[in-house]
Amino acid sequence: MSVAGVLLLVSSWSCAVTGAEAAPTAAEIDWRPRSELPESVRQTLPAFCEGGYLPSEASITAPGDGMLGAAPDSEQPLHASGLSARYELDSELYLKGDVKMRQGRFSVTGSEARYDQVGGTVTVAGPLVSRGESFLLTGEQADYNVNSGRFDINTATFLFHGAEMRGSAGTLSRIAEDQVLIRDGALTTCAPNQNDWSIVASDIHLDQGEGFGTAKHVRLEIKDVPVFYWPYASFPIDDRRKTGFLYPSFGTSNAGSGAYLSVPYYLNLAPHYDATLTPQYIHGRGLFNEVEGRYLSPWGESVLQLGYISNDLEYQDEFPGEDGERWALDFTTRAGLGGGWNAYGDYSVVSDEDYLSDLNQNLEINQATHLRRRGGARYQDDWQYFEVYANGYQTVSERIAERNKPYAQLPEVIYGMTTDFGPLETNLESQYTYFYRDNAELTGLDRANGQRLRAIPEVALPLRALWGFTRPSVSLDYTRYELEDYDLNGAGFDRTVPVFEWDSGLYFDRQSSLFDIPYNQTLEPRLYYAWADAEANQDEIPDFDTALRSFSFDQLFQRNRFTGGDRVGDANQLTVALTSRFNDLVTGTERARFSIGQVHYYDDREVALMGRGADDRSDSPLAGEMLLRPLETLDIRSSGLWDPDTQQTEEGRSQLIFHSKDYRYLATLGHTYSRNELEQSDIGAVFPVTDRVSLIGRWVYDSQLDRTVGSLAGIEYNNCCWSVQVVHQNYLTDDEKLESRMLFQIQLKGLGGSGGSSDRISEAIYGFDERERRRFGGAATGYD
Repeated sequence: MSVAGVLLLVSSWSCAVTGAEAAPTAAEIDWRPRSELPESVRQTLPAFCEGGYLPSEASITAPGDGMLGAAPDSEQPLHASGLSARYELDSELYLKGDVKMRQGRFSVTGSEARYDQVGGTVTVAGPLVSRGESFLLTGEQADYNVNSGRFDINTATFLFHGAEMRGSAGTLSRIAEDQVLIRDGALTTCAPNQNDWSIVASDIHLDQGEGFGTAKHVRLEIKDVPVFYWPYASFPIDDRRKTGFLYPSFGTSNAGSGAYLSVPYYLNLAPHYDATLTPQYIHGRGLFNEVEGRYLSPWGESVLQLGYISNDLEYQDEFPGEDGERWALDFTTRAGLGGGWNAYGDYSVVSDEDYLSDLNQNLEINQATHLRRRGGARYQDDWQYFEVYANGYQTVSERIAERNKPYAQLPEVIYGMTTDFGPLETNLESQYTYFYRDNAELTGLDRANGQRLRAIPEVALPLRALWGFTRPSVSLDYTRYELEDYDLNGAGFDRTVPVFEWDSGLYFDRQSSLFDIPYNQTLEPRLYYAWADAEANQDEIPDFDTALRSFSFDQLFQRNRFTGGDRVGDANQLTVALTSRFNDLVTGTERARFSIGQVHYYDDREVALMGRGADDRSDSPLAGEMLLRPLETLDIRSSGLWDPDTQQTEEGRSQLIFHSKDYRYLATLGHTYSRNELEQSDIGAVFPVTDRVSLIGRWVYDSQLDRTVGSLAGIEYNNCCWSVQVVHQNYLTDDEKLESRMLFQIQLKGLGGSGGSSDRISEAIYGFDERERRRFGGAATGYD
């Protein structure tokens, strides 16, 4: 390179040269106490952090730049400047004092520099400080090859602003545009001079092109004391997946599973499929294994989960004669086939009824008496829909009688359509199902299997305006049965029910203000009339899939009080309802909503299911709902049924949900009541007692049983680079025993965490999952 290429140019990276005293590290240069940080940074800083880093400044890394800034371009001239210079023709350039050198978008600064023009190498002496868009480097000496772009810094410190990760290295080398080699390195996300934890390794290789790093002789140090050692480790450095160990999980329980420790291993087998193996040791039971496989196709995703233990010692002690082999499987698939078509499948099975309570850790199977197996396809466009599927169950609980086990649908076919003919709207809902279950031990009507066809054509006249709506309609509810193992009145019969409905409502509103906040109040009266001439005695029809609906405010506007297709309720009734809303005109938020309604019956209801559903009262209970949202962070909801005849509350549900803007404070209050059946109260909260210590708790009390049916109590500690949770949970099992377990979670900022307490707390306290996401500024963890 000719001397003409040496030009005075202000570098695109800023530079500082220190004096004789020890140079500050990269982290120390940008670290500031909370009070000295810009307001924009303080607003995002968690309360438990005493300080933070200044935003990255100076040059902007262009798209496609490699690690530690832009790659040099050997075709570009080398620009350099200094307070004094000495040049030997075609040999060497020596610069001293405030040296700045740049080639293309690559820059380096220092106190003196020597450029070997023959070898194409530059040596820069420090102390030097180099700043990029997302990083800061310091060092004692740097060597740079203008031809290859290799860049080496001795006795380096570094700071990556995005991850808030700092570290040091004996040498730090950029050996290629997207590869960095660190020797004798250490890194942490803790504040400067606060090594609560750090990762130390003899060699760290970061490959941005592949998205992962490798390290040799790795140690996890706590307060500079080694606590774990790995001879070799690989880890992701971006959001791409990487094969390797995930963080272990541990806990304890007295409900069968005892103390356990699991060490998941993730396998990134291909861009479109992967697997996670989770071996677990459970005290008193032995080695238990779970595996999850995921497959992504152009049409959708499939997930297979398996759990297996070959010899469950505790299960053998509890059930002598059993071999102790236990297992579970859960499979789900979803596919978008295009053209309005979708397909789906779900299949779950367990070896025994106690598996889910004893062993299940990761399989997405909830505690249930019946596990569904279902597969089918659906189609939908603007005016019609079609679905066909097969559906069955595994009845998990052995205590369920044969007559109460659900039917399989083999298959069920659903078709519906909507069309307009001028002002008229025509609709069709139809369903064909073949119902089957093993009936060898059943008698009478319970033995029946067979086919059911149901069709409901409807003609309506919908009219709508800004001030209201009306929709009269007539329909015919037709059902045809062709049955097997049925001895009453022949195997084939049908049922036809004419139906008339008229739904209408008005809309009034006015604008006003409250506490200088403008709002819009609405008044929305609504009338709904329903008439259905159903035969009173439908007791000779089998009950394949029918149940009595729970009465609520929404039920006021439904003419059939039964779900499923085996009972059609008789009706001659009028619903009168009123809703009022208060909408904030500044934010658009619905600040309050009040609704109340009642059904007036003109005839007795005679159609019943297993003795339930028939009634001779002339009015329903009053049904009401209320929503209050006085603050963006506070919701109060209540719903209930009140019987004016008995002057008693039939059912009630109230809930208060509060969270502070930063989700540090959480509170929930709830009360559920059903007369003569259930009354439970629950309270939950997360309450910071200091900036770093928070108390976590939830308590559920059943007044009918006069006992606690669930509780959770724990403590959480946070500082700016790690956190720990310890939680004790009591819960009621299926046999109404109160069992307990202890859960732990330790999280290192930037490295994820171990344990499983957060999931349990999130299930118990609304908003806790969002609080976890915000713990360290919303950084994601895991391999996804």
